[in-house]
Amino acid sequence: MKKIFLTLSIFSLIVSCNDDFVDIKDEGEKDVSNFFTTQDDAMQATTAIYSFLRSWENTGFPAQYVFGVPGDDVEKGSNPGDASFINAYDNFTFTLSDDGVRGYWIGQWQAVNRANQVITNVPKIDMDATLKNRLIAEAKMLRAYFYFNLVRIYGGVPIYDGLPADGNYLKARNSTTEVYNFIVSDLTAAAAVLPQTYSAADRGRVTKGAALGLLSKVYLYMKDYQKAYDTSTQVIGMGYSLDPDFNHLFRPAGEFGTESVFEVNCDCAAGFGGSQYAEVQGVRNQYGWGFFTPTQALENAFEPGDIRKELTILREGETTLEGDLIHKGDPQAGNSWNQKVYVPSSLNNNACGYGSIQNIRILRFADILLINAEAANELGNTAAAVLNINKVRTRAQLANTTATTQTALRAAIWQERRVELAMENDRFPDLVRTGQAATFLGSKGFVTGKNELFPIPLDAMNQSNGLFTQNPGY
Repeated sequence: MKKIFLTLSIFSLIVSCNDDFVDIKDEGEKDVSNFFTTQDDAMQATTAIYSFLRSWENTGFPAQYVFGVPGDDVEKGSNPGDASFINAYDNFTFTLSDDGVRGYWIGQWQAVNRANQVITNVPKIDMDATLKNRLIAEAKMLRAYFYFNLVRIYGGVPIYDGLPADGNYLKARNSTTEVYNFIVSDLTAAAAVLPQTYSAADRGRVTKGAALGLLSKVYLYMKDYQKAYDTSTQVIGMGYSLDPDFNHLFRPAGEFGTESVFEVNCDCAAGFGGSQYAEVQGVRNQYGWGFFTPTQALENAFEPGDIRKELTILREGETTLEGDLIHKGDPQAGNSWNQKVYVPSSLNNNACGYGSIQNIRILRFADILLINAEAANELGNTAAAVLNINKVRTRAQLANTTATTQTALRAAIWQERRVELAMENDRFPDLVRTGQAATFLGSKGFVTGKNELFPIPLDAMNQSNGLFTQNPGY
């Protein structure tokens, strides 16, 4: 069965704008002056957006610095002396000059630029109209995802709706509200065009369900609970279902299953490469580098009998269900790792590095159910909230929730998000979104009024010619 291969090595479409902060050149860049003339060009340009989803910047180290380690479920990992600078993200001592702060910023703008190349240039190509509209919709869906990342980490950022006609990228920051409204506009437009399914040859492209699913999550962050509920209810009616086997869900055999709403295809093939997402988190010197490991706080968060605990945390000395004995090659490393990224030895493709075939699950149906439950509870719809949290708990082999009041259900849903989505880069933004960050992260150094956001990188501030204002506290 053919898969769509997405890679950074195809090319990078870069607009020329001298030293502006979004003019960040990638390896293998291609001059666009003679590009965007054929249907094949349009396809290649769109594929270049997808390739970023599995890039180092989006899913390797920088994303883990800003979404993972600041939370209470993930710590640096590896051994104490390896990349000790990551500890700054665990104790909130990072500055506007830190590489992680800068690296994630740079990467997301590269991705936005790729999307804008398609959105601006593909409409001018003489090609099949239906395909043209679909590719533009895909680009809008992906641009919305990148802006969602930016606004959650940095707050308000400049909005570029396509490539600036005058080539001027020097703009002040838009407000957080304006950015969220822009994301909603992109996702709404994309959902109206995108198909619900694709043929096997195009597996991995974003769908109507992915656009609506992400939109429901965006509404949750906006605290527009009615729209979050209505949109997630629409997604629930689109045929998705929970994978009955939590272990299967994260193994290669479970890729693009019934629970997959938005998933990154990381297949490995000659000339395309894979992804380092699993390698950087793999068992230290057995399967990978051993970074971004589970904390004791996460260990303690699971209630007795929750099967997700042992299927989320991979331990030194255990034998996996697939028959691998877990044994680290570095005695100074910790003793547990993220099992969700584990790829069995029998399936590993060494041509692209360990775990390079491991797909990245950005949005799962379980998340949609919990979005729906949270929104329903905030609207006073206790029955819907209980129904959907219990669906998730049943798969985990737990009894139904005992929460009945709105306050108790709110806490139960937030707790369920923690254990269901553990180590999937949702914990820190969830704590900020729900106002719990100081409670859970205060002992780590989190400062209310400052650490909800990361600083705008120093070079971006300098290159803005005074148009940017820095986030509070930095």
